[in-house]
Amino acid sequence: MNENGITRITFDELGEGSDSDWARVDAMTEEEIEANALSDPDNPPWSDEMLANAQPVMFADFIKKPVSIRLDAEIVEYFKAQGPRYQTRINAVLKEFVRVAKRAEKQG
Repeated sequence: MNENGITRITFDELGEGSDSDWARVDAMTEEEIEANALSDPDNPPWSDEMLANAQPVMFADFIKKPVSIRLDAEIVEYFKAQGPRYQTRINAVLKEFVRVAKRAEKQG
């Protein structure tokens, strides 16, 4: 492991795949697969409201452009006080503003 906590390995060092028991999965019925999925506490089913509000995410949404911006000290202090990744949260607020503004433009 290097100083950043990242370990790099080659594809050959990775080995022959995962520890998943694919033979067991292949032998399961659709009903068993669905029951297992529904019982997974880390992946609860989506509500009708969640599905209605879902937005497709395109790869382009993840492309960031480096910019230099001057913000009021009050804004920076507020977001920094919320913890690490304050720039990501500022981006999320601005992104939501743009999403709402675009929706309003379409409506009218």
